[in-house]
Amino acid sequence: MRDAVISFPLLGENFSFNPPSSISIGGFQVYFYGIIIAFGLLMAVWYCVTVCKRFDITADSIYGYLIWAVIAAVIGARLYYCITYTQDGVHTYFLNPISFLWIRDGGLAIYGGVIGAALGIFIRSRIRKESIWPPFDIMGMGLLIGQSIGRWGNFFNREAFGYETGIFCRMGLTQYGETIYVHPTFLYESLWNALGFLLLHLHSKKYRQYEGQYFLLYLIWYGFGRMFIEGLRSDSLWLIPDSIRISQLLAAVTFACAGLVYLVNRSRLRLDLPPLVGAPALPRPEPVSAEAEAEQTQTPLEGAEQESAAQEETAGEEAGTVIPFSELSEPDGLEIPPVPAPAVREDFPVPPAAIPPEPGSEKPESSAPDNILSFADLLRDAKGEK
Repeated sequence: MRDAVISFPLLGENFSFNPPSSISIGGFQVYFYGIIIAFGLLMAVWYCVTVCKRFDITADSIYGYLIWAVIAAVIGARLYYCITYTQDGVHTYFLNPISFLWIRDGGLAIYGGVIGAALGIFIRSRIRKESIWPPFDIMGMGLLIGQSIGRWGNFFNREAFGYETGIFCRMGLTQYGETIYVHPTFLYESLWNALGFLLLHLHSKKYRQYEGQYFLLYLIWYGFGRMFIEGLRSDSLWLIPDSIRISQLLAAVTFACAGLVYLVNRSRLRLDLPPLVGAPALPRPEPVSAEAEAEQTQTPLEGAEQESAAQEETAGEEAGTVIPFSELSEPDGLEIPPVPAPAVREDFPVPPAAIPPEPGSEKPESSAPDNILSFADLLRDAKGEK
């Protein structure tokens, strides 16, 4: 039904559009399904790299795990679909095994992709001897983004819709003049995943307690929603025809098991015990103030200049401060002994210059200094030399 006209009565009786399912580039058909899936992957990677420190993992590690996860996810999604797909009770892909490789003809299952991605991450973590829980946590957050965006690829393909219904948010598909109204299950799942991502993102900012916590929350959230949404779909893969849907059963088991483990972990943490599944989270660093951050980012030269300027300012303040003598005090614990007066000896001879002259024996004072000769003395000396 890739050429069916799409309508939503909730948006108006006359509202309808017929978007193309693919575009041609150089004679090669590129489907919007693949473009949207790729866009969802890029958004998921961008988010994971942005918040990687919150989940105790580096951006380089994310890129390394991404290669393994994407390759394993594509293989897993294709194998899951081909193995579980039946037509009139016959596994058609097993009749022609080479058809497993015809991926452009369609046939990918999201649960197979999740299982494949988890297996790829597990293998790489074992090879590198790293903890599997930080990449699992960040994968869960990225999957919610990728699945929320990627489901719109089903919209362009006119697939993954539900049974006929008269619900207010029904979607109309018109082909050959006939219109049917169905559950837009792709839209239900897209909105459910978007809401789950928003809640887990806000929760992880303050309430992360251990590694593996958000992978469990992803399994709980997605499993619970998919368990109900899958029951509305008309193109489910059946374990028992018209009785048990494979993805619905897997969603229910995933939700129950992950929920039970999460409750056990929560109880153990209250008793100061490590989680049953997962690992204790690394302690978060203390928040850095703006002044401390500025000091950390400044260069050594800037730091030396600031320190020198501070020392000069301190020296200037000390030099310009005058302390009154009365305020000076002796240092604690230091006593200065008094200086004794010099002793006078009576038998010590007194120099003549120190004996005062007798009254009347003083020479008359001259107004001229002693070291200046008179003019008459100079003439007398001059005659005597001749």
